[in-house]
Amino acid sequence: MTVRCGIVGLPNVGKSTIFNALTAAGAQMANYPFCTIEPNQGMVAVHDPRLEALTALLHPKRKIPAVMEFLDIAGLVRGASKGEGLGNQFLGHIRQVEAIAHVVRCFIDDDITHVHNRVHPVDDIQVIDTELMLADLASLEKRHKAIVQRSRSGDKEAKTLATMYEGVMQGLNDGVPVRRQKLTPADREALRDLFLLTAKPVLYVCNVAEQEVAAAQQPGGNAMVDSVRAIADAEGAGMVAICGAIEAEISELNEDETRLFLQDLGLTESGLDRLVRSAYHLLGLMTFFTAGPQETRAWTIGQGASAYDAAGAIHSDFQRGFIRAEVIAYADYIACGGELAAKEKGLMRVEGRDYPVVDGDIMHFRFNV
Repeated sequence: MTVRCGIVGLPNVGKSTIFNALTAAGAQMANYPFCTIEPNQGMVAVHDPRLEALTALLHPKRKIPAVMEFLDIAGLVRGASKGEGLGNQFLGHIRQVEAIAHVVRCFIDDDITHVHNRVHPVDDIQVIDTELMLADLASLEKRHKAIVQRSRSGDKEAKTLATMYEGVMQGLNDGVPVRRQKLTPADREALRDLFLLTAKPVLYVCNVAEQEVAAAQQPGGNAMVDSVRAIADAEGAGMVAICGAIEAEISELNEDETRLFLQDLGLTESGLDRLVRSAYHLLGLMTFFTAGPQETRAWTIGQGASAYDAAGAIHSDFQRGFIRAEVIAYADYIACGGELAAKEKGLMRVEGRDYPVVDGDIMHFRFNV
């Protein structure tokens, strides 16, 4: 299961710098708008200390982490919903992703132009939100017109949908993104095929100056970051504060050099590790592991997934021929030093297809096709 997260924001806020550090994909960078035309794509490993511990214990031939796909989407500008700045093309790219990492400039640098000639994170966020809401309104109005025509023929389901669409459109007109509107799970499911931009979960990424990165991690440490944190808290969104320039430097270092570099900055982990982990959890994802001498691997599934779902994440044959899952809790596996000792102590469980997988479970599937 690979999930996609789109990196968006105004031009010149550091999106491509952060993307390059994430993926080492070499996306072009320049100090002018629309440097990025096609969305750059890159696969990013989700750093998980549990996978490292399993690898150290088993010494497998291969170690395969869970991954996320990030798309660096060109900078949006005011009027994007009406096609300004190639807006229609870029908005289409955002529809392809499951979550949005909204990069917000929280640093002052006279050598880097700002598209509005001043740095104001709250205003910048509102510009992006407004354009996305206007695009969603256009999508809903088009669908609403067709639904109303159906409802006039006596279609009760169409009448219900039309009423729901009208409520969502009113919310957007009032400046409330779909993700913040009080909709039922059934309503959200009914909206799914519209791929509404403001229905997607958002992670705010504050790009701060190098000298402010440590202070920005705590409330009160950076006023601009605090203003973004307040927005994130109000809507239940995620937020991380990183320095794109620092992350670009770290991407060129080895593991030991990175550890020392972070220590000098007063940090315990890179900002990009926090960004990826936050995006992973924002999407309601969790990890289970398969472990052995040939390969130790982290697999991605949604929270609440069953053993049957987990089998399908590995291969459709595992799911189709599912017999049972042999499960060991991560803590028990590590404490016992591996599968054999855990099994001898009665800590290996045999579970059926409806077993709700727990984050970190070590799983082995029995199947017959």
